[in-house]
Amino acid sequence: MGQERLEGRIPGEKNDPELERPKALVRKGEAVHSGDEFSVKSLTRMEALVNVYQSMMKHGDPRIQGYPLMGSPLLMTSILLTYVYFVLSLGPRIMANRKPFQLRGFMVVYNFSLVALSLYIVYEFLMSGWLSSYTWRCDPVDFSNNPEALRMVRVAWLFLFSKFIELMDTVIFILRKKDGQVTFLHVFHHSVLPWSWWWGVRIAPGGMGSFHAMVNSSVHVIMYLYYGLSALGPVAQPYLWWKKHMTAIQLIQFVLVSLHISQYYFMPSCNYQYPVIIHLIWMYGTIFFVLFSNFWYHSYTKGKRLPRVVQQNGAPGTAKVKAN
Repeated sequence: MGQERLEGRIPGEKNDPELERPKALVRKGEAVHSGDEFSVKSLTRMEALVNVYQSMMKHGDPRIQGYPLMGSPLLMTSILLTYVYFVLSLGPRIMANRKPFQLRGFMVVYNFSLVALSLYIVYEFLMSGWLSSYTWRCDPVDFSNNPEALRMVRVAWLFLFSKFIELMDTVIFILRKKDGQVTFLHVFHHSVLPWSWWWGVRIAPGGMGSFHAMVNSSVHVIMYLYYGLSALGPVAQPYLWWKKHMTAIQLIQFVLVSLHISQYYFMPSCNYQYPVIIHLIWMYGTIFFVLFSNFWYHSYTKGKRLPRVVQQNGAPGTAKVKAN
C-alpha cells in the first residue's frame, strides 16, 4: 500500500492501460491522425475541382454539345495525352533503329488540304459575323438559334477540330526523324492550347473571343502553303523566297490579337459574357509575341544569319525544314 501511494495510485486501483501506453504507440496514433487530416484535405481539394468542372460544364453551350469531341473533355484529353506520350517517348523509341520516312507525297496532300481547310474556316468566320453584325470591338456571344449564330457555332467547332488534325505535324517530324523540331514550344502549342480552346468553344463559341481564331487560320493559310510548296521539292524552290517573312507574319498575328482583345480593358462597358476568356487570349497573344520576338532577335539580328523556317505549328524551330 505504501508503494501504491508513492506511485500516485489509489490503493487497490488497477493500472489503466490507456495511461500506461508506450510513447511509441502515442506517436504512432498522432501520425495516423495527421494522415487522416491529409486525406481530408485531399478530398476537399478533389471535391473543389469536381465542383469547378461541373460548374464549367453547366455553362456549356447546348448548341455544340452534340458535335464530335464536345460531349465531354475526357476524349479530347485522352487524345492529347496520347499525342504527348507518342511524340516525346513512344515515337522516338519506335524510330530509333529505323530509317526516316520520306512522306513527300503525303506531305503535299496534307499541307495543301490544310490550306483549303484554313481558307474555308476564315471565310466562315467572316460570314458568321465579322463581316456582318460584329463591330470588331465589344462583340458578345450570340447564344440564339438564328442562322448566323449557328453558323458561328459550326465554324468555331471546325477551327477546334482542325487543331486535332494538325497534331499530324509532330507525327510527321517523328516519322521523318526530325526530332530537333519537336521543341517544348511546339508540343505546348499542339497540346495545351487545343485543350484550352476546347473549353472556349464549349462555353463561348463566337463573339470577340473568336477573332484570334480567325487570324490564326489566316496565318495558317500562308504557313501550310509554304510547307506544301516546300514538299514539292526543288521545282518549287524559286517560289519560296518569302520564307524569311514567316516569323514576321507570326509577330503581326500576335500584335493584331493583343490589340483587338486589349480594347476590352479600355471600354467604359462591355457585355461580353466570359471575361476570363478575354484574359486568357490576352495572355496568349502577349506571351507568344515575346517568345517569337526573342526568336527573331537571336536568329535574324544577333545571329546575323539566314532566317530559320517556322515550324508547321506556328512555333519557331531549331532546324531548317527541308524540301523533302
